[in-house]
This record gives sequence, C-alpha cells and structure tokens, in this order.
Amino acid sequence: MEKRLTFTDSMEARNVLGAKDEFFRILQKEFPGCRMTARGNELLFIGDEEVIVPPMKVVAILRELNRENTYLTTQHVRYSSDMIRQGREEELRDIYADTVSISARGRLIKPKTAGQKRYVDSIRRNLVTFGIGPAGTGKTYLAVALASYYLKNREVERIILTRPAVEAGEKLGFLPGDLQEKIDPYLRPLYDALADLFGYDQFQKLIARNIIEVAPLAYMRGRTLEESFIILDEAQNTTREQMKMFLTRMGNHSRVVVNGDTTQIDLPNQQQSGLTEAEKILSHVPGIGVIHFSDADVVRHDMVGRIIRAYADYYKEEDK
Repeated sequence: MEKRLTFTDSMEARNVLGAKDEFFRILQKEFPGCRMTARGNELLFIGDEEVIVPPMKVVAILRELNRENTYLTTQHVRYSSDMIRQGREEELRDIYADTVSISARGRLIKPKTAGQKRYVDSIRRNLVTFGIGPAGTGKTYLAVALASYYLKNREVERIILTRPAVEAGEKLGFLPGDLQEKIDPYLRPLYDALADLFGYDQFQKLIARNIIEVAPLAYMRGRTLEESFIILDEAQNTTREQMKMFLTRMGNHSRVVVNGDTTQIDLPNQQQSGLTEAEKILSHVPGIGVIHFSDADVVRHDMVGRIIRAYADYYKEEDK
C-alpha cells in the first residue's frame, strides 16, 4: 500500500518535518517497518496498512499542533510515536487539546506528556499541589503558565514565586550589590519563565506594581498570602521548618504549587528535606494533590532524559 500526504506549503512541511528533516529522521527510526520518503511538500508512506497507519497518525497530530502555533520539538515526535504505538491515541489527543496559557509571542502553552496533564489538572482541581520529579519535566514553567492564566482572568490578584537560596553543591562566595541583587541569581529561572509568558516590558511593570513578586523563601515568614497564586520552586532544599512555615502562609482564595526534585537535595549536614517530609504527611489530606514525574515526562532535549535514566540506573547498581 502507498499513501501520499501533501503539505499546505513549504513552511508547514519544514515545521512538521523539522529543520533539515530532523523530525522526519526520528519518525523513520520510530517506525522502521514503514518506508517513508520526503520530497518537497510531499510525504510518501509505503508498506502494509497496519505499518503505515501509525506514522501517518503521528504526522496528522504534528500538523494539528503546528496549525495551533505550537512550537514543535523532537520530544513531540518521540512521545507521540510512543503513545500511538501503545494504542493511546485518544489520551494523546486529550493531552494536546489542553491549552494552559498563551505566551507573549502568541504560542499556546500545552501539556506535552501524560504526567504534565495530570499535573495541570491537579493544580486546577486542588488548592495545594506538589510536583515532584526530575529536572526538565516542565514543573516550574507550567506552574507559572497557569499562574499567568489565573492572573489574566482575575481569579487571583497576585503571583508570588519563591525558592530557598541554597547553593547547588558549590560555594558562590561574596556577591556584590544590594539584597535584591544578591538573591537574583537564585531566582533567575522564575524570571525567565515570567518574561516569556508576559513579555519583558509587561513583566517589569507587574513587578513594579507588586502584582508579581519574586522573593526568597525567608521573606515569607509572618505573612498571610490572600488571593494569590503562590509557587515554591526547588522545594527539596527547604528544611522541615521552612516547609511548614511556607504552607501555613496560605490565605483565602489562594492556590499553592510546590515543586522539587528529591534526587537533588543540596541541604548542608544531610538535613531532612521539608519536601520529602511534607509528601509523607500531607499526601492523603483532602484538597492536596501529589504528582510524580518520571524521565518519560522530560521535555527538554532528548539527552536530558538519557542522562536522568543513566544516573538512576547507576544509583540502583550502587545500592545493591
């Protein structure tokens, strides 16, 4: 059997097949039983029906995402291929049908994996959500995207983002400047996400008006945070006391997201992480959701997922 697909124009062909046919080559590796040829704006599938249908479904989904102005990556191609092979097309479409927010450049922010979908659904459904998992799973960015949606729709009056100022296994030494300038390096990932969602100029205006507040965790003590979307990032580096203090800052009409990776605890003197303790204590409390991410949810470069899996395998061997 032979099936021919014609793209609308060369721009659609480039977006769906990737720069220098990068996505197309991945598709060929994912479905080796199907012969695929790309020429200009045409894509040819050759093989038995059961062999050519799965890659055609993947291309159809990529085309739909492209029409919605979604920024396609190799992760979309690999994850879609894997889900289609497992017969989970409906679940995949449900994931990609969800729009969390819209970036300043007009791109739709969507979940990319089943884990991310569970995470955003938990944030919408629960007053407090814990997102626990490895780096690169989109925990921070999706939480900030949802916060921007709630703020734009006036469901909250402020966004408050915080993280503990703990150095990641290295001593930074003396930092020049005033207190805000000293803590800025710790908060940079949050600034980057906010600037992408609001645009740099609008972000600066919201900061100046105190509608968006980015501050170290120590600033939370003694406060009651009402009508706010509050995000605690890098929560694995909170102490038990800090975590309890933070969670009890929550006021009326607020929503809290706590993110962290329990494999990257940088607390000195082997202190117990407030995140691991909070998960044990609060996982069954009504209104609190706990979502665990795996390496399958990594949405950064493919290499990040491979690195995480390699480390996990190494530690398993060490523990034997």
